[in-house]
Amino acid sequence: MNLDASLAAHLAVLLAGALAGFVDSIAGGGGLITVPALLAVGLPPHLALGTNKLASSMGVLTALNRYRGGGLVRLRDWIPAIICTATGAAAGTLLIQRLDPGFLTWLIPVLLVVILAYTLASPTLGSQATTARMDRRLVQVLGGLVLGFHDGFFGPGTGAFWALTLVTLAGLDLRRATGATKVMNATSNVTALAFFLLGGKVVLSLGLAMGAGQIVGAILGSRQVMRRTPRFVRWFLVGSVALTAIRLVVEQLGD
Repeated sequence: MNLDASLAAHLAVLLAGALAGFVDSIAGGGGLITVPALLAVGLPPHLALGTNKLASSMGVLTALNRYRGGGLVRLRDWIPAIICTATGAAAGTLLIQRLDPGFLTWLIPVLLVVILAYTLASPTLGSQATTARMDRRLVQVLGGLVLGFHDGFFGPGTGAFWALTLVTLAGLDLRRATGATKVMNATSNVTALAFFLLGGKVVLSLGLAMGAGQIVGAILGSRQVMRRTPRFVRWFLVGSVALTAIRLVVEQLGD
């Protein structure tokens, strides 16, 4: 890669990171933007996935810090989820290096379409806090293990799965669910990043450039969540889920 191409690649991933950070801080789905951008500048898939974890970790940690400052989430309330998410993500990241995740490539789009239909059919979903349907510590433990594993092993849709879980089972409104989701997203991203770094699968210069963009996008996106109503988050969630499902289906049909 010559100097001009390198500068162009770094600028491209910086801009992609900014857009992804904005989207990801609100409803998740930033990987729809960042992974294709890294592939487009010439990274092979295994390096793109590892480099993306560096950038997304920078963005999600920024969003989490903003939500903590805005009073939407307290880390001490989510200790069981942090521990279980880290455990699940470590297992998923280790396993994906040995197994083909192909069996999930049709299951995940189907589940996302179910989430999309449920969200569209429930216009008041997450508009306000409700009574929890399950003990919140149990939600944290089960959600952390299952969704942490999914994020480490496959990834797409994790934010949407967490948001719906926290709204329907834990009784949170969508704004607070979004803040809490970033706790688990940060945990699984940083855990996966550690294993990718150990495996030498991260291109630091591109990851840091994209991460810088993600920080800017996360600041702007989290500001919108804190200023607007849960309805705003709901429609971002709908868009993120729909695009993620479409992308996964198109990839499968292309293969």
